[in-house]
Amino acid sequence: MIKSMTGYGKAVAVIQHQKMIVEIRTLNSKQLDISVRIPSSFRENEIKLRTVLRDGLQRGKIDFSVYREQQGKTDAPVLNKALARKYYEQMKSFAKEIGDDEREDYLALITRLPDVFSAEEVVLAGDDWPVLLKAVDEAVDKVSRFREQEGSVLENDFRERIAIILQLLGQVEPFEKARVERIRDRISKSLEENISNRQYDENRLEQELIYYIEKLDVTEEKIRLKKHCEYFLEVLDSEEIVGKKLAFVLQEIGREINTLGSKSNDAGMQKIVVLMKDELEKIKEQMLNVL
Repeated sequence: MIKSMTGYGKAVAVIQHQKMIVEIRTLNSKQLDISVRIPSSFRENEIKLRTVLRDGLQRGKIDFSVYREQQGKTDAPVLNKALARKYYEQMKSFAKEIGDDEREDYLALITRLPDVFSAEEVVLAGDDWPVLLKAVDEAVDKVSRFREQEGSVLENDFRERIAIILQLLGQVEPFEKARVERIRDRISKSLEENISNRQYDENRLEQELIYYIEKLDVTEEKIRLKKHCEYFLEVLDSEEIVGKKLAFVLQEIGREINTLGSKSNDAGMQKIVVLMKDELEKIKEQMLNVL
């Protein structure tokens, strides 16, 4: 079963009688890209949090955040006294420099400045870290389940499109047989029109026809394309993280389809090849989101 890189998970941790919300959002990315937004008092645990996210989610763009849930009127903001004092001293000093030191309403101005009032931060105590870690694990688990659900949808779509490619491949054979006869007739007619009064070696002509037709033979391409499609379906059934492997198999499928098109030399076969390419491109677009 494959997984999508898109996911969402949310969990709640109660720390020091306050609700801390753990939230994770993931999107597709070629590499692991983790963005962490946590309270400054949690920074000493950031490396541990990144390790948990890396081990649990493995790949993708990961936005991780921890924030305190507001409890309404009971959540009175806290005055940052040290910062307010600095603002006051700087204002008073500047007012003195410009000769406006008679002004005394600095406090009203200071209360409007950034970060003077802020929500009270939670400082993790010894027993708080396991509580937070449990919530992080819960959120990671929810993301994984979300990814599995999205992956199931992608897998069904991939199987349908691979089945269409194999079905189209089966439609090549009638055109292939008719094409050989048409090539033979065209060359023979051209010889009759241009050198009808001259003698030529019919055995040599037959050899040249066989050589020319063999160059346009697509039997090997058909066999390889079928094998690659079957292998793609086998990889889908594996339990591994298979996004990159599936992308490599798609490259091989695309190579065989392109060679089939270049050798076709027939309008009917070319139409089939175009339809195959269309299905392949749709798979490639979705493959960018596979873990």
